This record gives sequence, C-alpha cells and structure tokens, in this order.
Amino acid sequence: MNKQDLVAVVADAGDISKVKAGEVVDAIFEAVEGALKKKDGEVRLVGFGTFSTSKRKAGKGRNPRTGEEIKIPASTTVRFKAGKSLKDAVN
Repeated sequence: MNKQDLVAVVADAGDISKVKAGEVVDAIFEAVEGALKKKDGEVRLVGFGTFSTSKRKAGKGRNPRTGEEIKIPASTTVRFKAGKSLKDAVN
C-alpha cells in the first residue's frame, strides 16, 4: 500500500473526498514527525504500535567499490514496535 492507496481507503471509510482525506493523512504524518523531532520523542498508539527515536553511534565502514575505509557519522533513527493487536491481526 502506498500513500495514495491509504488516502483512498480513508476517503471511503470516512465518506469524505479524496482531497480532504489527503489533508487528514498529511496532518497525521506531520503530527507524528513533529512529536518524534522533540527530544526523546515517542508516539504511542495503543494497540497499533509505538514510534520512537534512537541514537546510532559513529562508526567505521568500508566503501564496497574501492575497499576504502570511511567514517559513518552518528545519527538519529526512527524505530517502530508493533502493538499486540497489530501482531495478532497479522498472525
């Protein structure tokens, strides 16, 4: 499923136009992004899952083409842990 598919499902479920559904989906994505940008941001959707951030340490890697060693900078990444209801629905 891609974003347009999601918009279509929301539009059908909410009996609203696709334009309005697109605005709703965008607003949800912006809200999740905004919460994760905050220090130790976390978005917990009970039953669905939890989005959280974690820090990655700087490290060393290797360029696969040349074999040259490169430095990989520290970064922040987003993690998702599925909730029990979602796990049960998939299994």
